[in-house]
Amino acid sequence: MQRTRVASFAELEQEFIERVHRVVWCNVATLDTQNRPRSRILHPIWEGATGWIGTRRKSHKGKHIAHNPHVSLAYIADIAKPVYADCVAEWADDGESKQRVWELFKAAPEPLGYDPGLIFGSMDNPDYGVLKLTPWRIEVASFPVESWIWYSEPESTGA
Repeated sequence: MQRTRVASFAELEQEFIERVHRVVWCNVATLDTQNRPRSRILHPIWEGATGWIGTRRKSHKGKHIAHNPHVSLAYIADIAKPVYADCVAEWADDGESKQRVWELFKAAPEPLGYDPGLIFGSMDNPDYGVLKLTPWRIEVASFPVESWIWYSEPESTGA
């Protein structure tokens, strides 16, 4: 398979957004406090190259992200067209971000969108948290032919 490194996110943005918003759910891997991998299924929503997850703060993933903010996402609806996003996750707990992401999920059509109130009751729930995902590497693959890879920093090589 040919791997093509693209210079800007814009070169693969349309295909990335189409795929991740069609699949909706993805596998998210973190590292626990002993650096062991742990994965779970989560539901991000993307605005360009920024991802958002409405999730519980008091969880294993919260502890893992406090230990190491690097996460790896895998979207696989079509085994021949996976999408991978390696990101830095951080809590965006200010009221404005929480409100905006809450409304973003409510306004998006299903299955991408949903009513967060069904899970959290209200935005005032102390366990409602917003994770901001900032990718440093995104790969959009089309097996067996080609894979397009974007790095946020020119010197990033991804080990």
